[in-house]
Amino acid sequence: MTTTVAVAARGLRRQFPLEGGGIVTALDGVDLQINAGEIVAIVGRSGAGKSTLLNLIGAIDRGYDGELTVFGQELRRLNERQLARFRNRQIGFVFQSFNLLPGLTVGDNVMLPASFGAEMPDSMVRTRAHHLLDEVGLGDRFNQPPMQLSGGERQRVAIARALLLEPPLLVCDEPTGSLDTATADQILQLFQDIRQKRGTTLVLVTHDPAVAKSADRLVRLERGRIVGTTLEAP
Repeated sequence: MTTTVAVAARGLRRQFPLEGGGIVTALDGVDLQINAGEIVAIVGRSGAGKSTLLNLIGAIDRGYDGELTVFGQELRRLNERQLARFRNRQIGFVFQSFNLLPGLTVGDNVMLPASFGAEMPDSMVRTRAHHLLDEVGLGDRFNQPPMQLSGGERQRVAIARALLLEPPLLVCDEPTGSLDTATADQILQLFQDIRQKRGTTLVLVTHDPAVAKSADRLVRLERGRIVGTTLEAP
């Protein structure tokens, strides 16, 4: 069976200018391959380059040197419009702070990605949003404001939103960072269910040992470099 490569980085380097002059190197020659259907946890101390790497994989930032392809697409070759379309269709995002819009209902938040050029009838978008909320156990909350939900429920809404357009890749930045242990465990199980049902690739940045332990593979960063890749989280 041929293995599909979801993410391939070679010699990946990202630098940022400092105020007053000088340059800080956030990533320094990263080589990484993530296969389709893997759950990979990226760990390391603050400032190690975790979020920078996630932003590059998520096509949020493409100001890099080296090579980076996501499902065979070299991101730097895309213009801004193509990049936005690729990001919208191929990548779902889950953040620690949920990033739900308080002025929209739960259902409208889930449907939001379809408003950025998705070629889907409104009825299909609404049906899919209902189905996803059912799947994450919030089918009766479609018309509620998100601020009436608990933190774990809001994260479930954010995950449903990330899955609306069926992206093959989810990038998650501290997805359990603001949740209690029991709720975090439920979110981790939901990630496992998503991978099993859809074959989705998940890349998780985390400081949480439980998240790291739940992954198939652990990638440890120090000072912008990968210093370890293992199939067993510590």
